[in-house]
Amino acid sequence: MPRQPGRAVAEGRARARPIADFSHSHPHARSGRGSYLYDSPIPIPDSRKKVADIIHFHHVSHRYGGGPEILADVNFRLGKGEMAFLTGPSGAGKSTLLRLTALLARPVRGQILVEGTDLQTIKRRHIPAFRRQIGVIFQDPSLLKERTVFENVALPLLIRGASGDDIGRRVRAALDAVGLLAKEKAYPPTLSGGEQQRVGIARAVVARPPLLLADEPTGNLDPDMAREVMQLFMRFNEVGVSVLVATHARGLIERLPHRIAHLEKGRLDDLRPAGLTEKTLDFG
Repeated sequence: MPRQPGRAVAEGRARARPIADFSHSHPHARSGRGSYLYDSPIPIPDSRKKVADIIHFHHVSHRYGGGPEILADVNFRLGKGEMAFLTGPSGAGKSTLLRLTALLARPVRGQILVEGTDLQTIKRRHIPAFRRQIGVIFQDPSLLKERTVFENVALPLLIRGASGDDIGRRVRAALDAVGLLAKEKAYPPTLSGGEQQRVGIARAVVARPPLLLADEPTGNLDPDMAREVMQLFMRFNEVGVSVLVATHARGLIERLPHRIAHLEKGRLDDLRPAGLTEKTLDFG
């Protein structure tokens, strides 16, 4: 039987284990050949070690159909291993920026580089392989209601053709990381909103992508759960995962030591709240 997590808090939430440790927390979460999730810094392929930015927008503009520009001449960089927040009013273009990064859309003008690769050079047939290098979390995790938590988290690994043993290790490690190991046999309708969002996060990280994109991940959560979700992203970032979060929760993120970029009327400006770490201030 899976190890039961520590004492639960409100809504049945369990404390998530430190990211650097969670692959050791369950007998099926690790094999003798090494770790299965983020328990060591993200390796960088030799061909990309000289690339300083994991995301680079260069004079990017975008509109839908014949409508107004959603993004207007946007320049933006996210460094490898950096965590940053993207804010702005509804309709400002936050989701569009994330969609362009994940190749869910292509810009009208400008250049977008992800890990040094110009997204315009990626052919349609290669887009699915590109997207497998990115973990995407939405405000609505869109879980399969007729599938268990385990099966929902396993989906990205099944698509990749992972072996059964590897799937079991990685899924349980991801669930342990978000404090839901004891819920692996539960079905999404039986979970709270916060628990469903954490299942979505586990699904996004189970394949160990070097980049996480989160679009309003706390929009439907109460303040306590919103803080827990942000803490999860920060723990992934601590082991080298690059994280970009689009959010309206300015009151929450202004207390966190990470860069804030603000989008409004298609334009992007960097805001640097008090308390930024020296590492973040040196970025750019």
